[in-house]
Amino acid sequence: MQYKSPGLTHVTLNVSSRKYCNYHTVSLFSLFQRYFLVGSNHAQTKHRVLKIDRTEPKDLVIIDDKHVYSQNEVRELLGRLDLGNRTKMGQKGSSGLSRAVSAYGIVGFVRFLEGYYIVLITKRRKMADIGGHSIYKIEDTNMIYIPNDSVRLTHPDEARYVRIFQNVDLSSNFYFSYSYDLSHSLQYNLTLLNSPCCPGDEVTVHPHSSKQDSFDIFEDEGLPTQVHGLRNEPYAKYVWNSKLLERVKDIVHPDWLMYIIHGFCGQSKLLIYGRPVHITLIARRSSKFAGTRFLKRGANCEGNVANEVETEQIIHDASVMSFAAGSYSSYVQVRGSVPLYWSQDISTMMPKPPIRLDQADPYAHVAALHFDQMLQRFGSPIIILNLVKKREKRKHEKILSEELLPAVNNLNQFLPPEHWIDYIAWDMARYTKIKLCNVLDRLSMIAENVVKRTGFFINRSDFYCHTLRPDERWGDLGGSLTSSGRVQTGVLRTNCVDCLDRTNTAQFMVGKCALAYQLYALGMIDKPKLQFDTDCVRLFEELYEDHGDTLSLQYGGSQLVHRVKTYRKIAPWTQHSKDIMQTLSRYYSNAFSDADRQDAINLFLQVYQPSDSKPHLWELPTDFYLHQKNSMALAHDRRREFMPKTVGVDPSPFTVRKPEETGKSAVTGSKSSKEETVLQRKTAASAPPPPSEEQLSSSSEDDSEDDRDDDGSVSQRSTPVKLLTESGESVRTQEHPMKETYGLNLAVLPAEDDMLIYESSTPFSPLSLLRVPVSCFAVDSIYEVSPPRVDKESREVFEGHVLTGLGQVRALCREDTLMYREYIKNRYM
Repeated sequence: MQYKSPGLTHVTLNVSSRKYCNYHTVSLFSLFQRYFLVGSNHAQTKHRVLKIDRTEPKDLVIIDDKHVYSQNEVRELLGRLDLGNRTKMGQKGSSGLSRAVSAYGIVGFVRFLEGYYIVLITKRRKMADIGGHSIYKIEDTNMIYIPNDSVRLTHPDEARYVRIFQNVDLSSNFYFSYSYDLSHSLQYNLTLLNSPCCPGDEVTVHPHSSKQDSFDIFEDEGLPTQVHGLRNEPYAKYVWNSKLLERVKDIVHPDWLMYIIHGFCGQSKLLIYGRPVHITLIARRSSKFAGTRFLKRGANCEGNVANEVETEQIIHDASVMSFAAGSYSSYVQVRGSVPLYWSQDISTMMPKPPIRLDQADPYAHVAALHFDQMLQRFGSPIIILNLVKKREKRKHEKILSEELLPAVNNLNQFLPPEHWIDYIAWDMARYTKIKLCNVLDRLSMIAENVVKRTGFFINRSDFYCHTLRPDERWGDLGGSLTSSGRVQTGVLRTNCVDCLDRTNTAQFMVGKCALAYQLYALGMIDKPKLQFDTDCVRLFEELYEDHGDTLSLQYGGSQLVHRVKTYRKIAPWTQHSKDIMQTLSRYYSNAFSDADRQDAINLFLQVYQPSDSKPHLWELPTDFYLHQKNSMALAHDRRREFMPKTVGVDPSPFTVRKPEETGKSAVTGSKSSKEETVLQRKTAASAPPPPSEEQLSSSSEDDSEDDRDDDGSVSQRSTPVKLLTESGESVRTQEHPMKETYGLNLAVLPAEDDMLIYESSTPFSPLSLLRVPVSCFAVDSIYEVSPPRVDKESREVFEGHVLTGLGQVRALCREDTLMYREYIKNRYM
């Protein structure tokens, strides 16, 4: 885990000031041999043209002349193209230039097994306005095949890949902006805006910034008012079409590149004595290790976790829509799966599949990578709010807490004490069942502590509300003060098992606390405290519930099961039946549609790229190695060693099987094997009958469990001990596994010769160490020891083993080859 100071840092930014032409409209014109893309700014005064070759069957050939056309110039160009491609001079016909599509932006270019497609945004809807920058939601798209029919090389599986790709509904919660960077926080964007605009200037930037930033400050003269914007390198984690633009990124002018995010965006208007205030909520879903609920759990080898979402709430005075003169405040928090190697076995689908740890990680390597990313982006303190259960009749969620806390303690050894990762564990589900306890009061206390430590962002320093109306909560507020206001340092990271219901309520309470501080800092209220059942909090609660429902649908397949009203215990009696329906919807989505949705996400994000030289996407029994880059360097056969056993059939052709399992063999080339494996993956082992109401109530995130501890429960990592009875039958036992076979009193000790053999074969046995007595008394058994020295040959064997594990197999010498041949001969021939 690399530590970098999370305070304000000085970096040198390459700043260039220039006029910018952001394309609000894109028109696609068609000829038999070429497509012409014409991009125009909002006022239709600046235009650029892209030429796309349609005679290449598989390659993408794009020409950008880099010239900025006026409206008259682009009309003359299109007129000449139309005239020159008619069949007869002066005759209008289908062979001339025709407008194929009118669009609002380019999502990207994608290729499967034939030629390239271009994906265009054909409908949009404005969702929010921040400082004069419009944020749009994609309403509809058009996917156009580029090569013409005369050169098209058809492939039988092309149509299936197109259907899978289109399963990612781009009209469902994908957002973009022409002039505002949605992949970064408002704090980061305004920090760049307020920096000096001279090349090479040294400016102060908060750790929300990325490692290398090159940005432009621009204005569009065609807009009614002068609106400043920023062009900087987007934060790749939250961009969903970066792979689709990768092929053309270095070819076309940057004005063509438009990055989209996935998640949620909502804005509500609040009137404070006639003063308009906009409350905006933006959620950015991570595109790394992205997927559906049971198919993406924990973290991958790069420290990216499942269901990672960065939620930002922005408050600004809507009476002044300008970053330079307006008043803006924001607060950021994060949710994400527990950063461990864990999963849930869906080979036999049930409402609550068992949690298991797939790989041992004694040095918390994956957690270190995850928190290292957070420290670089947010600074310290990183505060973990872990809401999983602590006490269960049978270990389930508790397994994760037992692994996460030691990992955090291990990592804190390498951080200065003032920058330690804080860990708050609170069993929210158990606390909810106690009648005299108020869940939201407890969350309010946690939220107050968190917001005071991290602070929040505000771009103005000339408010004196804390002087005119002092409040004791303001005195010890965290964050960092700058000449232009206050910045947030550090972040809260909330998680439960699914990061849906409990997490959304906890984030709402933290957001409500931060909202009070933001309004107080902007001079809107007289103290940093907001009460429930006010118009302001009710509006904010509706915004957060829309946010939670949207994220829950994307990851879990249904809306929230438990809401803020549920934890306030004021939900109507009809809510229980709605909760059951939502749980049923989530269950069936997980059982039947999640695998198809996961395939679509993998294809859209180009985690999987189709090729004739590898199996098709739908033939893969698991996508584990696609998301674990350290396994991609291994041979295909060795990848099975690292895959979690989520498929019920062992694919090895040498596995002994019962007669009824012969149809499930995995011999290469067996059609029944391939179909069986894919069928199990798609339907989660022929999804069982729907659960009863009692099972549904126990399968939701806040299911009820027996409150007593069961210390005798066995971790999911261990396997039950099998003992053989006198009849030869295998019997499972949990209590005193040695009693029946060996007894509790071992009267017969091993022979002395056996002990000598054992000690000599143990690497660090007493016989292999040089023991030097420490005490001068002969009866004492205290020795100094020196570890044995490893000879060169043994070291080479060990180094070769390590390199083999990394996929770097060394060449075998002649002796090794002969030994291997002898082994094969004796073993199999």
